[in-house]
Amino acid sequence: MFTAARTLSTFAATLRHEAIPDLDARRARQCLIDTVGVCLLGSRLPWGRMVADYARRYGDNGTSRMVGLPQRVSAPLAALANGVFAHGFELDSLRKPGAGVHPGAALVPVALALGEETGCSGKALLTAIVAGCEVMFRIGAASKHSSERLGFHAPGLTGPFGAAVTAAHILGLDAERLTQAIGVAGSLCGGVLAFTKGGNGAMVKRLHLGRAAESGILAARLAESGFEGPDTILEGRYGFLETYCAESDPALLVAGLGERFETGRLCIKRYPCHVTAHTPLFAIEALRREHGFDGDDVESVIVRASAKVVSHHADPNPADTMAAQYSVPYCVAVALRDDPMDPDAFGARGLGDARIRALCRAVRCEVLAEPSGGWASEVEITLKDGRLLGRAVDDFPGTPTLPLDAEALRAKYRRCAGGFAAAERLLEQLEHIEAVADVRTLALG
Repeated sequence: MFTAARTLSTFAATLRHEAIPDLDARRARQCLIDTVGVCLLGSRLPWGRMVADYARRYGDNGTSRMVGLPQRVSAPLAALANGVFAHGFELDSLRKPGAGVHPGAALVPVALALGEETGCSGKALLTAIVAGCEVMFRIGAASKHSSERLGFHAPGLTGPFGAAVTAAHILGLDAERLTQAIGVAGSLCGGVLAFTKGGNGAMVKRLHLGRAAESGILAARLAESGFEGPDTILEGRYGFLETYCAESDPALLVAGLGERFETGRLCIKRYPCHVTAHTPLFAIEALRREHGFDGDDVESVIVRASAKVVSHHADPNPADTMAAQYSVPYCVAVALRDDPMDPDAFGARGLGDARIRALCRAVRCEVLAEPSGGWASEVEITLKDGRLLGRAVDDFPGTPTLPLDAEALRAKYRRCAGGFAAAERLLEQLEHIEAVADVRTLALG
């Protein structure tokens, strides 16, 4: 029976590094560098430390490292911890157009954990990341990013599929076993958006990508031993598209497979907040440079964006860091009074700043009448002297059309790495990952 899972598995199982276009290999390499840097930040955060303690308790003396830490734990628990680290501060990579996927947080932890367990080469690690991207991005596209309308956190749903493919590729599973891994992964999807409306507990969002990465290894290892899942898990009756999506397009599951690569659509964030805030922040940065004003000069702000911003991202009084990173009004206030690229602006420093809180309440979100894209926005700022300033933006640095250059990526990596002693040595290794003979030699901890 020909199903999408079988078609995707045949492609992924036979993908070789030499078949990957230069652009897509470069994006995957950037994703790896970016994710490891973000993991170094995430390993120092409270929720990262909690999950690291859990991983040590149940997986100590294993084969794989948690990034930035010296201990080795079992590969599944290393993937769990590194997935939480990577998704730990809203700095992990995604796709444009948006598809409810976080490739860095879902795939890189798997590749590193199993890469260390198996001693695979850097070239094999990078190829596995691309294989996972190609499958996961198509699943996300086929979902039409509609899962969040039903209350699911989409990357927690798409992540196990991509993670399973990455794991299976490193383990050398054939197409039949990889099909079963995808089938198993479909029963490991998870994550709901209650944290956006509950007023507390937003820390749990960090767990969704860690669980996705851990689930990928579970699915692949079970499939390796003969464990089965349904071939129709994606487009079939009660499969992923029917169960988790408000609308879908099954044809996109395999569209262009083998003819064009999806990894080139990968985006890297500069701001530590939800992607829906990135075009407003980019607009405000430009307006401030041009007109020389700051938060004290602002009377009010209107942000016109997608309906999703109004329904999911317009909280004027976020209760904690995660809620603040999800709140466009808060992000706008930070851009007007602080440095929106500084993670500390979304922590205690920003949350405790009464001026940011007051300005947050002066920001109103409205639906953009004619959106030109999912992340497009218009910002209208009224200054206290009566001036009205505006800017429409549909892109931001880090997307495929405005990619970060090597120095910008290094700057983000170094900012996230903090005081990690081996940061520069590790960066050098990651920038030349295809030349690494054994992933176990990476200076991860």
